[in-house]
Amino acid sequence: MSDLRFGVVGLGARSRIAKYAHRPGEGSEVVAFADPAAGQRDATLELYPQATGYADHTELLDQKLDGVFLTTPDDLHEGPAIDFLAAGVNVFVEKPLAITTEGCDRVLQAAYDSGARLYVGHNMRHMPVVLTMRKLIQDGAIGDVKAIWCRHFVGHGGDFYFKDWHADRSRTTGLLLQKGAHDLDVMHWLAGGYTTRVNAMGALTLYGGITDRLDRSGQRFGDFVSEQNWPPLEQKGLAPVMDVEDLSMANLLLDNGVFMTYEQCHYTPDYWRNYTVIGTHGRLENFGDTAGGVVKVWNSRRSGYREDADQVVEIAGETEHHGGADPHLVAEFVNFVRDGGLTLTSPVAARAAVAAGYAATQSLRANGVPQDIPALDPTLVRYFDNGQVR
Repeated sequence: MSDLRFGVVGLGARSRIAKYAHRPGEGSEVVAFADPAAGQRDATLELYPQATGYADHTELLDQKLDGVFLTTPDDLHEGPAIDFLAAGVNVFVEKPLAITTEGCDRVLQAAYDSGARLYVGHNMRHMPVVLTMRKLIQDGAIGDVKAIWCRHFVGHGGDFYFKDWHADRSRTTGLLLQKGAHDLDVMHWLAGGYTTRVNAMGALTLYGGITDRLDRSGQRFGDFVSEQNWPPLEQKGLAPVMDVEDLSMANLLLDNGVFMTYEQCHYTPDYWRNYTVIGTHGRLENFGDTAGGVVKVWNSRRSGYREDADQVVEIAGETEHHGGADPHLVAEFVNFVRDGGLTLTSPVAARAAVAAGYAATQSLRANGVPQDIPALDPTLVRYFDNGQVR
């Protein structure tokens, strides 16, 4: 079996997932990469010393690659993805697929037109906590799902999202989309439907009052992230452009009648997600979202608060790197490039997550006015639901 040839475009922190596809002599290897920053290219050569580095992604279009990992900033997903798909190169796009609903639709159309395979890096579909909740739901532990609530405590928000391009709405739309795309996709998957209507509220409630700013365009992610930066108002060196919200909440209606709420705060002391799923015969809730946490199920009647549950399932996996999901995500993409077939992730679902986050952000910035989500072309839905086979 010859090695698949992969490229990497965008050499920031998330680009390290490509290392799971670098198995020279064992089926796949990274042979080329691109980033405009020379320092990023030099650092990446330490990981892939036999690969060739370029300043522009267009230099990779004629490298006869089998696939490319697109791990650029969010606003640079759409254009390069379309370029590679049009060139017949299979594409892994880190989530979110794009920063607008229309941008997602253009990428999906490009994949359909070219026949090159498109994969979106929604790694939470491989997280043990999500797989555990999904299996409990599918096994009927709580009956038919009627409501899902998610509270996302983003304890590292000041470091992760308010010191670089993430804080600029022209690069992300907003964190309800950029960060929320993960959770919206998970909730859609657990609910078995997609959002059709949403309203939201939120604001830049804390970090906007910090006047200490610094242009970090020449720094790497690891240069400015620290768990020692606390309390939040003590943060320094925030992004010069900072016009996204640090607190937001959305109400969503799905096409199957399920209702969802999503809440996100970027200055909590802890960092984890809490999902509550309510069905016709009970509810489940996770406490912790990596190894060491549990999912509890209540499906017998009781009065008042009781910590004991009818069923407790321990969360497997790891405590880091999204519960150990990343290697499974990359393995699925590599297999998809080689053999095709169905995958846990879905380009249609990725579009639905962006559409929900985009509409929620539009609503938030219009003082909570509800927004309807445009339907995706049924031809594209059928194509991607069929494993990208006509």
